[in-house]
Amino acid sequence: MPDSPGLGEQALNKAAEIGLSSQLDEVKNLDVNIQTDPFKLVQGEVDSVTIEGEGLVMQKDLRMQELEMHTSTVSINPLSAAFGKIELTKPTKGTARVVLTQEDINRAFNSEYVRSQLQEQKIHINGQSRTVVPQQVDFRLPGNNKITLSANVMLKETNENYKVAFSAVPKVSANGQTVSLEIVEYGDTQEVSPELTKALVDATSEILNLSNFDLEGMTLRIKQLEAEQGKLIIQAEAFVEQIPTE
Repeated sequence: MPDSPGLGEQALNKAAEIGLSSQLDEVKNLDVNIQTDPFKLVQGEVDSVTIEGEGLVMQKDLRMQELEMHTSTVSINPLSAAFGKIELTKPTKGTARVVLTQEDINRAFNSEYVRSQLQEQKIHINGQSRTVVPQQVDFRLPGNNKITLSANVMLKETNENYKVAFSAVPKVSANGQTVSLEIVEYGDTQEVSPELTKALVDATSEILNLSNFDLEGMTLRIKQLEAEQGKLIIQAEAFVEQIPTE
């Protein structure tokens, strides 16, 4: 059974929790656990930092159901630590696990931010430039590493309504920074416009881009992505330059 955290660890844990929470629009639960001892802390050494979060809402209405991040052997400024601030003297690496639910991604799709992004795009239908107004987007995770999406959209200039539906397989880019959709298959609806489908495919990739979930001083790079029934599980490498404490 691990020892209870000392006063120094408790102060840093609390400072980090407050600092991280200040960057989020909503937090259901957030725990930071810094492992060290008083002697190491005076020398600016931390054995490990673990961050566990639940129901974290970022800007743009993007929500993570779960976040787990772990780093080992962190070097910090001991003077700053004495005042309850974690100041890394050099960057460190760690691992992270992020869970996004089907509901989280639907929430993002139907947010004002994503809607406005889609409306800024002009598409061509029958040779005419049109503005897309998404009415309702239904994103699903049926399992077997697939995603499906159906959307009702209106063309602003003509008030015409269209339905777009497709399934695809999400793939991580070689640099681990973006997610693309491959093997796109169309549903029962005929493809109205390749540009309309592409706009929705691009919007899906943008929502699944982990850079949306970066916090100040902390960057995630995707190593593996699994599309299970009802949820996406992302394993990532974490690059930490600073841990917010104010």
